Amino acid sequence: MPTIRTLLAHPEERRPSPPAPHADLFRVLGVGIGMFAVGLVVALILLLTGRGGVETVAICGTGIVLGGLGLLWARRHR
Repeated sequence: MPTIRTLLAHPEERRPSPPAPHADLFRVLGVGIGMFAVGLVVALILLLTGRGGVETVAICGTGIVLGGLGLLWARRHR
């Protein structure tokens, strides 16, 4: 078994890294956007009844927009 010093001096002697796992980003981002959409509906209902704040609506809207941008990024970097 090689020592740490040997591995640092000769990194080519290490075992190769395992391949990166493949994830379906469209499914992951879609679930996240869906959760933010449900949160947006709940936040709007709470805002209309006087129990919620505008900040919660803004956070959910921002999550949906960022999720959409993530979908665009995932499409370009398949």
